[in-house]
Amino acid sequence: MTPRTGSDLPIRCLLFCVYFRKLQLVPTFERMTNTHENSFDQRLQYVEDRIAIQDLMVRYSLGQDLHEDGDNAVLEQWDQVFAPGATVDYSVTGDARLKDLGYRDLVQVMRGENGSMSGLLRWQHFQGSAAVEIDGDTATARTQHLHTHKGATEGRGWNLIQTGFFVDRLQRLPEGWRITHRRLEILWMDTFPTT
Repeated sequence: MTPRTGSDLPIRCLLFCVYFRKLQLVPTFERMTNTHENSFDQRLQYVEDRIAIQDLMVRYSLGQDLHEDGDNAVLEQWDQVFAPGATVDYSVTGDARLKDLGYRDLVQVMRGENGSMSGLLRWQHFQGSAAVEIDGDTATARTQHLHTHKGATEGRGWNLIQTGFFVDRLQRLPEGWRITHRRLEILWMDTFPTT
């Protein structure tokens, strides 16, 4: 068998895209961009909306990651991510307080005195691309995440890794897209000691 060279990379990428389109993993984009019923302005609006929604996912992570070492000013970013009155459901973690909790209250549960993040020293939250369905001024999104945390208990260091999804309902408001409800799904979570 002849090894693949870099010259066939564009062909492999094209075949990969065709394969996923056949599986209909990108149905919304296909509907919006390949039909004659949608004007150029509608297609452009769809692209702008997708980018704005993806930016919310990044801004959420920045709210977590820019504020360590006792800096709990998470709301600097999160007030631009969540709609007023938005709720989160992180009860999959086993903490019943996190069922349909206001997003501002989540900051206190996580970052307040003896909060769920109080034993953590450092963290990084990576968000993947969102699968988004837009219907006028409402949307749903499902975004992969990989969260890493470094902590210490009784002098021993440890790391925690969590993977999963954020499942969001969104609303277009005068100030832009905002999350109205976010639910956490965990695929797997593991801890291991630091060396």
